[in-house]
Amino acid sequence: MDAIVVGAGVIGCAIARELADRGVACTIVDDRAVGAGATQASAGMLAPYVEAHDAGPLLDLGVRSLALYDAWVDAIRTESGLDVEYRRIGTLEIALDRPHAGELRAQSGTRLQGRTWLDSAAVSQRLPSLASVEGALFTPAHGYVSAHDLTHALARAAERRGVRFHSARVRRITCDANGFTLETGAGTLAGSFVVLAAGAWTNGIAIDGATVPPIRPVRGQLLHLGWNERPLDVIVWGPECYVVPRLDGTVLVGATVEDVGFDERATAAGVRDLLDAVCDLISGGWGAAFLEVRVGLRPATPDDLPAIGRDPAIAKLIHASGHYRNGVLLAPITAAAVADIVTADRDDPALQPFAPGRFR
Repeated sequence: MDAIVVGAGVIGCAIARELADRGVACTIVDDRAVGAGATQASAGMLAPYVEAHDAGPLLDLGVRSLALYDAWVDAIRTESGLDVEYRRIGTLEIALDRPHAGELRAQSGTRLQGRTWLDSAAVSQRLPSLASVEGALFTPAHGYVSAHDLTHALARAAERRGVRFHSARVRRITCDANGFTLETGAGTLAGSFVVLAAGAWTNGIAIDGATVPPIRPVRGQLLHLGWNERPLDVIVWGPECYVVPRLDGTVLVGATVEDVGFDERATAAGVRDLLDAVCDLISGGWGAAFLEVRVGLRPATPDDLPAIGRDPAIAKLIHASGHYRNGVLLAPITAAAVADIVTADRDDPALQPFAPGRFR
């Protein structure tokens, strides 16, 4: 059994590593370096209860994926021999006004044991440099992982299991009784299964007879700052930005959401908006050192849910795109679900809301 994974981001590398672990001969093809697309501009947050407040399929899938993370990262560290920065330090979701405070307070103690509401005095005691707030919802199960560390460790682990990397852009995919043929800028590839994990660039590939979900690029700009104040010990999630503290004393501040097509430029407006947001939220932001801005194009579908599963017209063409803001969070569950399809011919019932054919 063999498969070709189109895309070398966190989703593609996670799938290839999982397939190889189950005995599938696998090739990753991408014209970019590992993790050089949307992944490189990800803060790596693992916060399903913030990303999907309302009960629904995205929240359920995110919670399932988060539950896999501890063992998953441990295995990847061992297999790759690389360190992966990963911490479950929790999120502090800030309410600046009473209506928002009421919404967040209603969620404390629901769906996840340990979620607690902190009043303004408790928040100020924990984070003295925080702006005046009504309170905050603390979710201790949340955390983050370095998207760079994780993706490169996944690629190393996959490579040690025999996964090959082919540096080229896929232009066309055709299918016949003998399997798939992929036309690339550096020759052709052939495989029995194809997994589409090309993110925002998925619709740029011509695929005869397939039902490819409409995926659009959404630009996200992310700031990397040197933090000179008291170190943060929790992810701070405000109304206009989030702040993720790293072990080296720096922080990541994100992120813009911009429908600008395939424009990967950093902009003065994007940087200004994020700087204003973090400085308004935490007074320590004014003394931070500006290190860099990162830009990525997140892949979004019309309903902002990922497309995971078999193509309706071509059973051995598997979609794994459209993860939008949750690619890092959903990487382990996506990899397992795709590998189940390829190796066991089993479709996870929980993937039904994410079926690629729902846009037909």
